[in-house]
Amino acid sequence: MSRPQSLRSLLLHRLTWPLVLVVVLDVALTYFVALHFANLAYDRWLMDSARSLAQQVKPYHDKVTFELPPIAVEVFRWDAVDKTFFKIESHAGGFIAGDRALPSPGMDQLNIAQPLFSDRVMQNEKVRVVSVLMTPANSGNEVMVSVAETLRKRQGMTNEIILAVALPQFLLVFVTLFHVWSGIKRGLQPLSDLTRSIDDRSARDLTPIPDADVPLEVRSLTHTINALMERLGESMTTQRRFIENAAHQLRTPLAGLKLQAELATRSEKLDTLKPALLHIKNAADRVAHLSSQLLVLAHSEVTMHGGRALLPIDLVSLARETCLEWAPRALEHDMDLAFDAPETRVEVTGDGTLLRELLNNLLDNALRYGRQRGHIVVDITAHPSVRLRVCDDGPGLNPAESERVLERFYRVPGSPGDGCGLGLAIVKEITDLHQARLSIQANARCSGLCVEIQFPADTGALSAAGHALAI
Repeated sequence: MSRPQSLRSLLLHRLTWPLVLVVVLDVALTYFVALHFANLAYDRWLMDSARSLAQQVKPYHDKVTFELPPIAVEVFRWDAVDKTFFKIESHAGGFIAGDRALPSPGMDQLNIAQPLFSDRVMQNEKVRVVSVLMTPANSGNEVMVSVAETLRKRQGMTNEIILAVALPQFLLVFVTLFHVWSGIKRGLQPLSDLTRSIDDRSARDLTPIPDADVPLEVRSLTHTINALMERLGESMTTQRRFIENAAHQLRTPLAGLKLQAELATRSEKLDTLKPALLHIKNAADRVAHLSSQLLVLAHSEVTMHGGRALLPIDLVSLARETCLEWAPRALEHDMDLAFDAPETRVEVTGDGTLLRELLNNLLDNALRYGRQRGHIVVDITAHPSVRLRVCDDGPGLNPAESERVLERFYRVPGSPGDGCGLGLAIVKEITDLHQARLSIQANARCSGLCVEIQFPADTGALSAAGHALAI
């Protein structure tokens, strides 16, 4: 795993290296420009020197002579830094005067109108050479005058120009980097303040982070954090309420269980012991049912947060199997349980365990609150969308209570039975997980209640003519 990098150092690197690269390129460009102008200046001096020597070349009868006293030659050659060389040669007579070893171009490469500059090596040193072609007056003989100079002054002048230009630029880079570093530090200060503000908070403090003085770019981060903290606060509130309600619901059957157990331990007669044991069994059943409901809620929350994948499921097969499992309980309550569904598969995308639990809760509610010797119908339709309905012929539900009954642990006042108020809440959780729509309405055939689950249109359904199966 790579080591996390500081945002400050990352910004500093990304701003520094381009700046340094620009300065290096500028220095390199300055070097070539300085070298060009140094060559230009000293080439002019070489050209003037060659023309001065050319003026001392004069015709004499059929020859060409070079008339310059030795003292003048020494003055010409003298230079405190560079070495100067010259050579004079004619087309007809060859070498006339100067340094015979000085390399020079051939005369066929020159013309009178244009001098020729070239870089050569003389006495193991690089030299700059200028060659001039001339024809002395009253002479038809061509003469080439070459003057050469070592490159020390040129290089020294170039270095001085580079130093004069580069030193201020590098100082400017250091000053700029200091201001860049200071600017980055000031720019990231709101993040440091935000870090300290969050770090100083307690684990229970979920109030929004103040962002009045935060820059616009950082404000989007604070808004995201505040939205997350708001959702986290709502989740913690829901969880706390859920735990309190669960504890309250468990307290009642456990207290009854304890009381009946104490009565059973004091009783010495079988006639008084049997009712106590029956109460103990009922209380244990209630606790077991509540525990099962809580586990279903936990399972649905894990699935909702990506813990399990949703797969194609045959809703007809799942509902038929579930109704067959509930048939004995319906007979115990002296109630009819009917199943009406297409003969072919009706596919929905979902979690089979949760969909089975959804139908279990709907059937449990219908048995608990339906009319004695009544009828319960489980109905599946595939067109225009997949729908699952569970209808009973009980006393029904006040429309004002249709939203409240979906809350956890809420029971309609005066409701019969010993329900825990989680059945329809679980149905709502599972319905939302499958992105389906839950509706509670009156039974159109009688005074009972119908709970309908409408699955999304993209779930896909295949159906044929429906048929009724009485169980």
